Amino acid sequence: MERSFQIDMPKVETFNKELVLKQATDVFHDKGFNAASMQDLVDATDLNRSSIYNSFGSKLDLFLECLKSYKEMHSTRISETLEKAHNPLHAIELLFEYYLNEIINDKEDKGCLITNCTSEMANQEPSITNFLCSNQIFFIGFLEDLVRKGQEESAINLNRTPNEYALYLFSSIQGFRTAGILISNKSKLKTIAKTIIQTLI
Repeated sequence: MERSFQIDMPKVETFNKELVLKQATDVFHDKGFNAASMQDLVDATDLNRSSIYNSFGSKLDLFLECLKSYKEMHSTRISETLEKAHNPLHAIELLFEYYLNEIINDKEDKGCLITNCTSEMANQEPSITNFLCSNQIFFIGFLEDLVRKGQEESAINLNRTPNEYALYLFSSIQGFRTAGILISNKSKLKTIAKTIIQTLI
């Protein structure tokens, strides 16, 4: 008697993952994690529920993928922006200019996906908390390096340690981006950014 053998073939994605992540990110950005339904994600991505579950896991897993993709996109753009910096202080100025332009171009006042996520879910899910904490540690470390180099070059004052100024800048950037949801006047935003930066000089 012949026996038939079934070979388990690896699953092959037949869709553009980058595009699907962008579409899903738009849903989460519009509605937040809790208000976004699986049907919203199905409608936005044109994938059925089983395809979403098989490819990404749960709704939470998909959201985490979207957060990582969003972070990577902005990290690339920020790196490209800071390549124009003449010194560390100028890099910090360009960083605020980058966020200012993000606010001005955000016609629907969605705000930053990661900042929104922090407000909505910071302590609700361990995987999200770990992502947010890791992102915060990395960004503060990045700012600390900029401040340290700026102090070494006498472009930034020595009134505070690099870590203290990094924490100040991190919290200022979060506040700046949050304020930008209600303040869309470019002149006012520039004044806020200039006032923050003047503390370093």
